Amino acid sequence: MFGEISERQATDTAPGILTIDLGALVANYRALQQRAAPARVAGVVKADAYGLGALRVAPALYAAGCRDFFVVQLSEALALKPALGADARLYVLSGLQPGAERTCAEAGVVPVLNSLDQIDDWSRLARARGAELPALLQFDTGMSRFGLSPEEAEALAADPARLAGVRVLYLMSHLACADEPDNAQNADQLAAMQRVAAAFPGVALSFANSGGIFLGNDYHGALARPGIALYGGAPTGGTANPMTPVVRLDVRVIQTRTVPAGARVGYGATHVTAGETRLATIAAGYADGLPRSLSDRGSAYLGDVRLPIAGRVSMDSLTLDVTALPPGTLRGGSLVELIGPHQTLEALAADAGTISYEILTGLGTRYHRVYR
Repeated sequence: MFGEISERQATDTAPGILTIDLGALVANYRALQQRAAPARVAGVVKADAYGLGALRVAPALYAAGCRDFFVVQLSEALALKPALGADARLYVLSGLQPGAERTCAEAGVVPVLNSLDQIDDWSRLARARGAELPALLQFDTGMSRFGLSPEEAEALAADPARLAGVRVLYLMSHLACADEPDNAQNADQLAAMQRVAAAFPGVALSFANSGGIFLGNDYHGALARPGIALYGGAPTGGTANPMTPVVRLDVRVIQTRTVPAGARVGYGATHVTAGETRLATIAAGYADGLPRSLSDRGSAYLGDVRLPIAGRVSMDSLTLDVTALPPGTLRGGSLVELIGPHQTLEALAADAGTISYEILTGLGTRYHRVYR
């Protein structure tokens, strides 16, 4: 029978170390709460808390005073609920698949109802149980993704009996361009949300995401829903990131070598050395959340020294040009920084031609995780 491995064994045998600073996470939550006040701030912990571990992240937020948590799937809520206090409230952003209503109600989970069909099904269950069931109503204010259309919102407002048995906690919508403060769609969506609020007077709003918290009080509503900002990602583009970094990623060197001028490196031989070059192959690739698009573009760091990626990123490894380091600096088992004080999450994402969300959620399970 296999026993559990020790912390030392886990650290020594993993391809890298993913450090998750729960203190920084809590600091970000408190900073967002201060900015959004008097609105409350929820924790968006969908996709396993953006890949960082919902069963560790959500309890840390709960201990800091957070009581509202958003996931996307009912299965996520059911898995997370036992890890939180009885006064925590879990919301399912995508609503419910037909037939899941009873399971949701029995678990005390709150659905975000995105269609008239979902509203009808939730109301039917409430009436059958003879008790009100809480829900959020989502409205499409310009993103064309989830929520009631303007025409459906108007029909619902004109037929309030359709909500029989449903206790509407918040009217909700999602900002499409909140990370671009000057984008005119923000104001368009705010105006649309204000029209929804007028049609359902007296019901609180949940509107702001991470970027929305920084657009001003008009966007906050009563319950803000930050995601990426909690995890240290920049809530808006073009300005200094006000959030505290939460994640650090260091990856181990597998092998080093010196090759002559003209050596071909990696799949497809896309990189050819111009002169004698020292290379280090490290133990992470696109299966570990380092996108193939980093090929010949991205880098790692050792201290202040940038170590460019040479050639294509493979599934389980990539190769660095380490010629800038003194010979013998790196050897098998050495660690190089992929995300940290010398290379931010946003910088790595930019080199990959993607966004910080995709990097975080793709980091995978092979790294040894250290929660601080």
